Amino acid sequence: MTTAAPELLTVPEVMARLKLGRSTVYDLIRSRRLISITIGRSRRVPAEAVRDFIDNQIEEAA
Repeated sequence: MTTAAPELLTVPEVMARLKLGRSTVYDLIRSRRLISITIGRSRRVPAEAVRDFIDNQIEEAA
């Protein structure tokens, strides 16, 4: 049984999903509120990390 590789999003894709600007997304990454990895010179955010971030924001708002 093989596990699927996690979907990795570019910063512009994260911006579109969260409806946020580039600097806000990088601030979330820098503050470790949004997990990311670097591959070469490219920053990638696992789609699961975006879902976790949204879930955490919903919990904090409740």
